[in-house]
Parts: sequence; structure tokens; C-alpha cells
Amino acid sequence: MARLIWLPLLAVLMALLAACDRSTGDPRATGHLEVSKSPSQPATIVATVGMVADVARNVAGERATVIGLIGTGVDPHLYKPTRSDIDRLLKADMVFYNGLMLEGKMTDSLIRAANSGKRVHAVTALLEEQYLLEPKGFDGLYDPHVWMDPSAWARTIDVIRDKLIAFDPKGEAQYRANATAYSSQLEKLDAYATRVMASVPEKQRVLVTAHDAFNYFGRRFGFEVVGIQGISTESEAGVRDIENLVNLLVERQIKAVFVESTVGQRNIEALIAGARARGHQVVIGGELFSDAMGDEGTYEGTYVGMIDHNVTNIARSLGGEAPELGMNGKLRPREKR
Repeated sequence: MARLIWLPLLAVLMALLAACDRSTGDPRATGHLEVSKSPSQPATIVATVGMVADVARNVAGERATVIGLIGTGVDPHLYKPTRSDIDRLLKADMVFYNGLMLEGKMTDSLIRAANSGKRVHAVTALLEEQYLLEPKGFDGLYDPHVWMDPSAWARTIDVIRDKLIAFDPKGEAQYRANATAYSSQLEKLDAYATRVMASVPEKQRVLVTAHDAFNYFGRRFGFEVVGIQGISTESEAGVRDIENLVNLLVERQIKAVFVESTVGQRNIEALIAGARARGHQVVIGGELFSDAMGDEGTYEGTYVGMIDHNVTNIARSLGGEAPELGMNGKLRPREKR
């Protein structure tokens, strides 16, 4: 990714959206009337990625209709908004996005929505700078994949709750109750992930994936993470990168690598072939959800289901212990995937 190109765009976006956020203390400041939305007249919320949309749905409940723009299996790093997406942004009561340049190609559209008076909010706004990872060569930008750490992603609940209350103060009690209930789900998820990840033998705690989306995950659960491509899927893996990773697999006797739902398998297959040529058998441990959740309407199509799927598959593939159907017994059996 041409990271320096994004720096001025990021500065403009942050300034505009910060101004929008400052105005939300008075719901009338951006042209919104202070009205209480009822289940028969829900607010309209647009969220960029599925992980953000899922938090918004859980917190808003029946007081809002949440529309997700970027669908299942679609890479948000590369996504360019369509005309219908822009129309949805401009008609929404509120817009929530991840931030940290995950939706880099949507920058102009988010700025346009903010300039039109829409309430446009980054859900990662409460994450302290010292928490965020700044990968080598990122020139002041941060790794955006914070949802891979459930304890950190729980902070987005507070952002969405507070912005909804500012817009719809009569719904405060419901928003707070919903937020508390969802926070409990994420606490349970984090505890489950911590337990099953700790069951993986230490020497096997190396997570090799298609692109570098799991660094927060690795830091949270004590895994070394190696992505073939960089943080953004716009980067390409070279022959030397593949060779170095083959050496790692052979030397560390890593027995499984993982594909991702939004990234092609070509590089992973090259790794497996390279290790086989060196006499080391490596298998695909399964498909992980990285930049998008599972199919809409499925358990894996929720944030909790997405992370449950990932940690369960990683643990079982790398020699740890986890129930086949995951934390809640809702994962689809692997052979049916």
C-alpha cells in the first residue's frame, strides 16, 4: 500500500469527523431533530464492515435498522463504494466505520457524508494510542485489525452506545442494557479464546496466514503471527518471502497453515508445496475469517461466531484442545464447510 499517500487524506478525514463528533452533544447541531426513535420508526445506521455492523445491531436493538455496506468475503482494504453505497451513506441517520484506514478507498465517501451533516463515527476512537500496533514501514499509521482482540473490540460497544444515546436520548435505558448484555458475551468469548489458545503446545504457537491480519490476536493470546502478505492485501508476497516462510515451517516443524475467507489461496498452496519438497508435511488448518465475517444469517456471520470459529480451528489444528462445535456448540462441523 502506498502509505504516504494516505497520510494527508487521513488528516483531513480525522479533522472533519472530529468536528462532526464535537457537534453531537446537541442533536440539532448537525441538522438532526432531537426525536426519540421507536421500534416502528427505527433510526437508520450504516456500517462499513460486518464486524462494526454486528456491534451496532446488538447495541441498537429494535431502535435502529443497521445496513452493512461491505459484504461477506469482500476485502475492505480494496473495496470501492458503489453509487448505491454512497446513497445509503447520505440517507443514513448515523454512520459507523472501523477507522485506522481499514476502509482507505472509502475516505472520500466518508468525508462527503460528514460534510453533508451526517454523524460519522470511528468505532475505534476509544482505543489508546499505546495499545495500537504500528507495523514496520507504516509511517505513523496503525494496524486496523483490532477486532481480532475481543478485549479491545469491546471498547467499540461504548462508542456506539454513547453516540446512539446522544442521537436518541429517550432510548438510553435500552442502549445501556443492550450494551451491557453484549459486553458480557464478549467477556465470555475472550475467556474461551484465552483458554483454548493456551492449550496449544508452546512450540506450535506460530500462526501462518494469508495476510498479516492477526497481530492483535497474536499479542493477546501469545502467538507468533506470520502473514504472507502485509497488513493490506494490496501488497504482494515475493519469491523470497515464500522461501523464508518455507524455512520457518520446516525449522519449527509447523504442521498447519491457514487460508482466509477474503484472500486467495495461491500463496498458501505455494508454501505447502515448498515444505513438501523439503520433506515436511503441512496441511491447511482451515479457513479463517479475517477482514469479513461468515455468511449472513449464520452463527459465523456474527462477530462472536467469527472469533469462535477462528480460535477453535486454530487450537484444534495446532495441537490444542477445543470442542469441535466451539464455545456455544454452534459452529458448523468442519467437513460441511
